[in-house]
Amino acid sequence: MEMVSKYIAPIDNSIFERLLSLQCKSGDMDAAAYVLKAMIRLRIPTEAGHYGILIENFCKAGVYDQAVKLLDKLIEKEIILRPQNSIELEPSAFNPMIEYLCNHGQTGKAEAFFRQLMKKGVEDSVAFNNLLRGHAKEGNSDSAFEILRIMNRRGIPGEADSYILLIKSYLSKGEPADAKTALDSMIEGGHIPESSLFRSVIESLFEDGRVQTASRVMKSMVEKGVMENMDLVAKILEALFMRGHVEEALGRIDLLMQSGCALQFDSLLSVLADKGKTIAALKLLDFCLERDCSVDFSSYDKVLDALLASGKTLNAYSILCKLMEKGGITDWSSTEDLIKSLNQEGNTKQADILSRMIKGGEKSSQGKTGKKQASLAS
Repeated sequence: MEMVSKYIAPIDNSIFERLLSLQCKSGDMDAAAYVLKAMIRLRIPTEAGHYGILIENFCKAGVYDQAVKLLDKLIEKEIILRPQNSIELEPSAFNPMIEYLCNHGQTGKAEAFFRQLMKKGVEDSVAFNNLLRGHAKEGNSDSAFEILRIMNRRGIPGEADSYILLIKSYLSKGEPADAKTALDSMIEGGHIPESSLFRSVIESLFEDGRVQTASRVMKSMVEKGVMENMDLVAKILEALFMRGHVEEALGRIDLLMQSGCALQFDSLLSVLADKGKTIAALKLLDFCLERDCSVDFSSYDKVLDALLASGKTLNAYSILCKLMEKGGITDWSSTEDLIKSLNQEGNTKQADILSRMIKGGEKSSQGKTGKKQASLAS
């Protein structure tokens, strides 16, 4: 240090790097900081690595205010970008600094710092995830998503908790569509969201009137093996049918059945019939018949009544024929109104076929009863 007081620069400048490291190792941070000041007094070029040694050790010592002051000089003077740097900043220096800033509401400064490092080719997943989390926690969802875009372009993996914070940030701001985009990125990144996160996104989309988008999230949820939130599933299916997205609703039902989910078809059919969505009810009933789903006869009866009431006699005839083929009718009295309506509308052929089917069914039914009674008598 005598050389410094006499303004005599050493022949080998690498001595300053060694001095910085030794003083930091001994725990004398004041002496270490003086080494950097000495370099500046002697007009010896300071490099990013020199600042890095001090920043790393100030962070280790918990003296973050001093580390931040050094960082401010680094950013302001763009020391990181100097082409003559032979000592670069190490992850052990920049990661604790970035983490501290992101945890203390200064993610903007952390990003400005890291963007300079990126210009030097640094691609550090720890730093990226800290920035993503920091912006999300501060409510800067779009800034967080921009970081995520950069990560995706460069193939840098996002951590599950980073995605969760981003999704929750969007939800807290009432932006469910963006939350859904972040959720998709999370799934594409190889993470399986918890059922509660799926629920939050689905509910938010549903309440925002985005039923089909909520339906797509529900599909992802089921495909990922998350078999909870069935109350939401019922709501979404009903809303899809009510809005006329019948094929989409049936596709979702098919997926749910393949995944082993038990669905309450009776309540869904009842709602559709009560609300006059007869074609939707008809298609759902047809779907149930084709797949031998468990449906109470009263539900069939309700849909048939709704079809007749809305003048859709041929549709009622078609579904009744299918039901009779399955042997699902025991009460033939409900068909009388249908036969009458078919005749009145000139559909006499269908009325005749239905009458003959009913007679055949009644005979078959009586035959079975007779056999039963004979068996009991013997």
